[in-house]
Amino acid sequence: MYDIELIREDFPVLKDVIYFDNGATTQTPVQAVRAMEDYFFKYAANHGRGAHGLARQTTEHYENARETVARFLNAPEENTVFTRNTTESINLVAQGLQWEKGDHVITTLVEHHSNLLPWMRLREQGVEMTVVEPDDYGIVDPAKIEEAITNRTKVIAVTHISNVFGSVQDVESICKLAGENGILSVIDGAQSAGHTPVDFEKIGCDFFAAPGHKALLGPQGTGILCMKDPSIVKPLNIGGGAVTSVTTTSYELDRSPSRFEAGTPNIPGVIGLGRAVEYVEELGVENIESHEKKLAKKAAKGLAAIDGIKIYGPEDRAPVVPFNLNGMHPHDVALILDETRRICVRSGYHCAMPGIVHMGLEGTVRASFGPYNTSEEVELLIETMEEIALLI
Repeated sequence: MYDIELIREDFPVLKDVIYFDNGATTQTPVQAVRAMEDYFFKYAANHGRGAHGLARQTTEHYENARETVARFLNAPEENTVFTRNTTESINLVAQGLQWEKGDHVITTLVEHHSNLLPWMRLREQGVEMTVVEPDDYGIVDPAKIEEAITNRTKVIAVTHISNVFGSVQDVESICKLAGENGILSVIDGAQSAGHTPVDFEKIGCDFFAAPGHKALLGPQGTGILCMKDPSIVKPLNIGGGAVTSVTTTSYELDRSPSRFEAGTPNIPGVIGLGRAVEYVEELGVENIESHEKKLAKKAAKGLAAIDGIKIYGPEDRAPVVPFNLNGMHPHDVALILDETRRICVRSGYHCAMPGIVHMGLEGTVRASFGPYNTSEEVELLIETMEEIALLI
């Protein structure tokens, strides 16, 4: 049974606010925070360095978190790397692959800047890029991606779920298309991992990037990169913990994942992420998905019925509902919601400016839902927007 009131007890801040900005970052359950406290108060030491008891405990807890995350995503544990965020994960791939002038990348107009700018910067090395447009609901047709393929296409990089539209892309078909053409596939899972079941092997991608601080309910400063073949990627950083031998003239990098995690990592963050993923598993990702989709459907239907409000995205959406109120800037709407009812929503371009501009907009208001949000909270959002609409 999905006991929403019991779940909400694990997120104390919800007693004070209605939090609908889960697309940016979620709240972290007390269980994950306590796991981080245990690290600081009971066994804090460095990871992979030292034979003493605290160092061994630290390494064990850190690697247990890796095992948990890899199992959750059905990815090889040794190919699951911890980073600071999705942005760093995607940059690791973009900067770590070997490029030649004339190579080609395909991405889309619904991407977050983090899955656009790293590929765009490769133009400095002579790499070409094609940006495929979605339909009016933010859905990218795999056939359009196929049309964009050239004999120099090296990477297809696509978001799993759009943080602007809430649209779900057919990533399995896109990755299959990439594989059939000898092209590497990169999936941005920032809005999917934790919201919906994610199976790295089933998706069939070469790289899957995700944050710890969104639907996985972990702390900020944690990210994940799952790789099919780590040997084709050059680490962004090298140093302590990433090598097996060093002389004054040469060094030998360790195998994955150590080779990609040079220096002291965010140990407490990763340990907290591991516990947060266990929490998500306890709730059941399918249960979370069902709950959040009901909230999104209710919000979209209720808001669309208000005169002057326009909803964007598909009817069958992830838990992201973007909208605008005619005659009022998105930031003003967000401020009124916060100041009158303490309803937290995102407003603006959502770090996805090209997609928003393509829609002819200067931003949207975005309500995005998490596993702890309630139907009553959605009703209050709708009621408040009805009141705001009367001000226009």
